[in-house]
Amino acid sequence: MTLTRRSLLAGTPLLVAGCVTREPPAVADLRPPVDPAYTALYAALDSEPFPVPAVDLSGIDPRFLRREVAYATAEPPGTIVVDPAGRHAYLVRAGGRAIRYGVGVGREEAFNFQGAATIARKAEWPRWTPTPAMIKREPDRYGPYAGGLPGGAGNPLGPRALYLYRDGRDTLYRLHGTTEPHTIGTMVSSGCVRFLNQDIIDLYARVPVGSRAVVLAPIGRERDV
Repeated sequence: MTLTRRSLLAGTPLLVAGCVTREPPAVADLRPPVDPAYTALYAALDSEPFPVPAVDLSGIDPRFLRREVAYATAEPPGTIVVDPAGRHAYLVRAGGRAIRYGVGVGREEAFNFQGAATIARKAEWPRWTPTPAMIKREPDRYGPYAGGLPGGAGNPLGPRALYLYRDGRDTLYRLHGTTEPHTIGTMVSSGCVRFLNQDIIDLYARVPVGSRAVVLAPIGRERDV
């Protein structure tokens, strides 16, 4: 094949690219800038016994970041309302308002429990034990942890957990943190209701043991405006 001056010039960028490392364009630069208020809200926490890193907000839909919204409900202030279909949890406040948190829900567990319950237990850096159903469904993944996993940075419950009870019995339904922040706003293979770690720490501090919680049916819709 004969190399002409034109073909040589056309191939020059390719020859140069083969010798010089070129940085790919910054994808983040193409996205809208992150609100500095959210950057501060989801910054790393250095007051915990285990690391709580900052949240990479570039990978999370802003709809699932914490904020106060108008929320019409008959539930009294202090109630936690979980909407699995909308991927949100609401802490009801007075005056038709609520703090809204984005959540991730399990494909199966999200639909196994609904209705009213009580936050009968709270735990910081809780121990995690997979349920028998999780072990049966994915024995290779969850079987090694059948005896439980101590709280810590790698624990899937994250830094806090709220335990839902009904009629004095554990429903096995929990509100907890996550080691996978990118799953917020989605349905994942297993788990109950996962929050960003900074969000579950915030919710944990706002609700005492004995608080009411309501899990809506899967067909529920977002009702904030």
